[in-house]
Amino acid sequence: MFNIRVYGILINESKQVLVSDEFIRGNYYTKFPGGGLEFGEGTRDCLKREFLEEMNLNVEIGDHIYTTDFFQMSAFNPEHQIISIYYFAKALEEIKAPLRDRPFDFDERQMKVYTETGETETFRFVDWAEFSEEAVTLPIDKVVAGIIKASTQKL
Repeated sequence: MFNIRVYGILINESKQVLVSDEFIRGNYYTKFPGGGLEFGEGTRDCLKREFLEEMNLNVEIGDHIYTTDFFQMSAFNPEHQIISIYYFAKALEEIKAPLRDRPFDFDERQMKVYTETGETETFRFVDWAEFSEEAVTLPIDKVVAGIIKASTQKL
């Protein structure tokens, strides 16, 4: 079974990269914003929906960056193979979602969501100078972080 995921790389005017800090099933993950492709949905529409659902943010989807080209088993279901697709994303409005300065700095509302669903997330920007493969947790995200860092050194 394939699990198709779509993620957005949003770099702001201050040369910072948006990441999502998530607590899922008792584990902490820092990843790029995005999520699962739904039946009948295109990848760009999926990413727009995910940004709207997760951050209440309208985005423009830019260039394709990368699609998984190696086997990656799901961290949550060993019967699923993950295929992740990454695009650049640009905010079309000011970000209204709370942004944190520290990793995994969940507020009371986010912890309430965790007690109800078993997962929660918050967002923050990572300065370009500190951004690297080590800034994210998931194997495919690490590949993409390396690609972004190498291809946009001029930032």
